[in-house]
Amino acid sequence: MSVNKEKRRLKIRKSIRSKISGTKERPRVSIFKSNKAIYSQIIDDMSGNTLVSCSSVDINKFGKNNIESSKEVGIKLAEKAKKKGIKKVLFDRGGYVYHGKIKSFADGAREGGLIF
Repeated sequence: MSVNKEKRRLKIRKSIRSKISGTKERPRVSIFKSNKAIYSQIIDDMSGNTLVSCSSVDINKFGKNNIESSKEVGIKLAEKAKKKGIKKVLFDRGGYVYHGKIKSFADGAREGGLIF
């Protein structure tokens, strides 16, 4: 990945984060994807705590960063959030285009019961 592409994504991410902030009532779902895995967390920005986290490493799909594993991570994150009593969240796509793995993750999270 070129430096310009990464700088562009970080600029978009910064713009998104200036508009979105998670609270205790409605925390933020943050996503990061690497070449081998996808990581997600539910964050309360007011207190600076990570409430719930899940990744493809946790569900034994490490090295298989594809659309199916992204959807499974979304479903698993939603299940963990339900146990903590979290239903409504804000979706922070992290500067990535809402397409492919990110869209699949969001669909899985919605299927699991999260509302955003």
